[in-house]
Amino acid sequence: MSDDEDEDAITLYRPAGPHGLALIAASGYLAFPPRLPEQPIFYPVLSQEYATQIARDWNVPRSSAGYVTCFHVRSAFFRQYDVHTVGSSAHLEYWIPAEELAELNRNIVGGIAVVAEFH
Repeated sequence: MSDDEDEDAITLYRPAGPHGLALIAASGYLAFPPRLPEQPIFYPVLSQEYATQIARDWNVPRSSAGYVTCFHVRSAFFRQYDVHTVGSSAHLEYWIPAEELAELNRNIVGGIAVVAEFH
């Protein structure tokens, strides 16, 4: 993050299974893939711990591997969105409509990094 606009970014996390991570890798770790028709919302989460819980407890049993990605998004993008609490107060996430995911991707600063892996 080099210029002033980029420094005003929110750090988010997203769990992924092997297929999802392959699609992220295919973008050069620059974008999340479009949602499937049965997935109308993209849910980035606010803590690595929450993303870890999902990757470890959901992705591993379903696909034998789970990954936690970390990325930064310009905070201006989130002015129109609220943080939602799902379950406990540690489960915080944004709800981004699928049709707005491309705009989120355009606001990612510095790419998407894998910060944890589970098998």
